[in-house]
Amino acid sequence: MHLQHFILTNFKNYAYQRAECSPRLNCYVGRNGMGKTNLLDAVYYLCLGKSHFNLPDSLLTRHETDFFRLEGQFIRNGRPEQIVAKVVPRKKKELERNGQAYQRLSEHVGLLPVVMIAPDDTYLATEGSEARRRFLDNTLSQLDNQYLQQLITYNKVLQQRNALLKQMAERGHYNATLLEAYDQQLSGPGMAIHQARQAFMEQFVDVLQEKYRIISGEAEAIDCTYESKLNDASIEQLLAESREKDRILQRTTAGIHRDDLNLSIGGYALKRFASQGQLKSFVLALRLAQYRLLQNEKKISPILLLDDIFDKLDNSRVRHLLGLLLEGDFGQAFITDTDETRLSAIVGHYGQEYIKYAVENGTATQIPVQ
Repeated sequence: MHLQHFILTNFKNYAYQRAECSPRLNCYVGRNGMGKTNLLDAVYYLCLGKSHFNLPDSLLTRHETDFFRLEGQFIRNGRPEQIVAKVVPRKKKELERNGQAYQRLSEHVGLLPVVMIAPDDTYLATEGSEARRRFLDNTLSQLDNQYLQQLITYNKVLQQRNALLKQMAERGHYNATLLEAYDQQLSGPGMAIHQARQAFMEQFVDVLQEKYRIISGEAEAIDCTYESKLNDASIEQLLAESREKDRILQRTTAGIHRDDLNLSIGGYALKRFASQGQLKSFVLALRLAQYRLLQNEKKISPILLLDDIFDKLDNSRVRHLLGLLLEGDFGQAFITDTDETRLSAIVGHYGQEYIKYAVENGTATQIPVQ
């Protein structure tokens, strides 16, 4: 699978831009703040129907405009796939596949698998559990649309249960029967999500450790374990036991929305004991393991987006990473960097054909490859 070309209209700092794509490697070079990352986010949006950075559509629209449009021409399993996103923030959002609008945007997720690696990916280790759950959900939703539907259902019921808890506190009236009804609605999707996460982690950890060994040169031992109270009790039991606590706090304190991943290096917590290089290598390994499992399960190579990947990596780790990407069986990749000379030297070392664009002030201009 690969992207042949894509078009941005009123997207972030681009009034209009068309970019042709190499089926293997695409490089965007330029100073920070010029729009390199925005090009990658446009590709991500076409693949998943949303920004990688969890931004609302209102913040994706070019300044002083009231809509944006994205178009991409993909080749998937030898067949053309035209994807168009038409977005009027707060009013209308439409995603089309080959001229036909989706009834539900969630139907598109998984058709065009994508993985993005960005400088702020260290948040996967340093921030709270929500970031790591989002990583799990992003991967599993692309693998299995049923998982995504279960997640949508669970989150909708969870929101309703939390609203009920607040309402009961405001009115001073506790309705145990209605609360139990919401608990029953959470049970089915909650158990399905938990089982899917367990099964995923059984495959994921070995791949993660393999990718980290390659990137780090086998320097350190790492681990990643799935933490969930549902490992030891049913969701019905957990919700029943937490009802009094939920009533006091006015929110649901038990369930799969409290799950986490425990990341460690050398037997110690990653975020407390890892160096910057180790931290960066770990999150790179997380993303590359995500890529590999998507590739294995979907039977097509996801698009790989790499934003300023050389930041905070020493030369040895850069060499291992680029060797992994360019000499392995990865598919189409998009790379950004602030240093054109560095990027050209590294990519040129591996003899790969590629397309290069210079990006400045929301304009990308294709430049000759030496």
